[in-house]
Amino acid sequence: MKIVGIEAIPFAIPYAKPLRFASGEVRIAEHVLVRVHTDEGLTGSAEAPPRPYTYGETQESIVAVIDKIFAPQLLGLTALERAAVHERLDRTVGNPTAKSALDMALWDILGQAAGMPVSGLLGGYTDRMRVSHMVGFAPAAEMVAEAERIRDVHGITTFKVKVGRHPYTDDVAACRALREALGPDVDLYIDGNRGWSASDAARALRELADLGLTFAEELCPADDVLARRWLVRQSTIPFIADESATTPAEVTRELLSGAATAISVKTARTGFSTSQRVLHQCEGLGVEVVMGNQIDGQIGTLCSVAFGAAHRSASVHAGELSNFLDMTDDLLTEPLTVESGTLRIREGAGLGIDIDPEKLARYRQDR
Repeated sequence: MKIVGIEAIPFAIPYAKPLRFASGEVRIAEHVLVRVHTDEGLTGSAEAPPRPYTYGETQESIVAVIDKIFAPQLLGLTALERAAVHERLDRTVGNPTAKSALDMALWDILGQAAGMPVSGLLGGYTDRMRVSHMVGFAPAAEMVAEAERIRDVHGITTFKVKVGRHPYTDDVAACRALREALGPDVDLYIDGNRGWSASDAARALRELADLGLTFAEELCPADDVLARRWLVRQSTIPFIADESATTPAEVTRELLSGAATAISVKTARTGFSTSQRVLHQCEGLGVEVVMGNQIDGQIGTLCSVAFGAAHRSASVHAGELSNFLDMTDDLLTEPLTVESGTLRIREGAGLGIDIDPEKLARYRQDR
């Protein structure tokens, strides 16, 4: 299974409505389809979603680094030589989603060659995950209406509420409105995307203490080192490190320093190979994990659910697997569906990514 070709195809699909949060806004999924071809005719696929305000990558930079640096380094290796692949990728600093897409495409090839789902190769714990849905910035009434629609149509009962606005009281009011409308049986947690100061975050948490929040995520910047530790020490709910914990080393730093007590695992930024390292770190240290979302399309969501469902500790909590619901279209021949609040892995060999050639021709940006 020698690697004989690598494609990085930029595509753009609009969202039905923009997703707004403290660190930015997304109106169009300007992603990159990554394909790895082998001499035996197998092709592995994955998706690289750039987030310039978080990791510094753009659609153009992902295509360039794969075409000009990574592809020449990987051609001639086999899909089994994952350690050698990562050694070569790691010579280049950063570029997490480009590296991750290549890693997951190689796992897709291995699954196809073995005649097994990738989720089975990774661990095979279950065949589905409960789904959580992210609710972005909007007036409180609109946030409630969206959450109620998602619950009623898709059966989703876990919601991640974007916070981090100024004044913080707007977000407190929105969370209260969501709890009142959705009732006590729905799980709510908040994600600040580094938007608040530690003092505002502390005030908000005190005012939200009676809502029974499940988690709090990245309420203030990781660079506010002492303030963040101060905030976490006084919290009665787990604090998730997300964009501050993008590598195994950063996970160790955040947990051992007391700046976080849980970790978001995102296959879009750590692939399958490094995500397993992060997951095993967390299991060894006794901290919870949540499967996060990089505002992935359906391809990326297939990768996330394949990994999450493969591991017991990754499937305890609902995974962030629903952002594709806000897109106007996607590239898969058979679209994903959330049923009764759950998303299943694809049966069959590999990841089950079957690209519709007409849709790819319509949305690709390089022709």
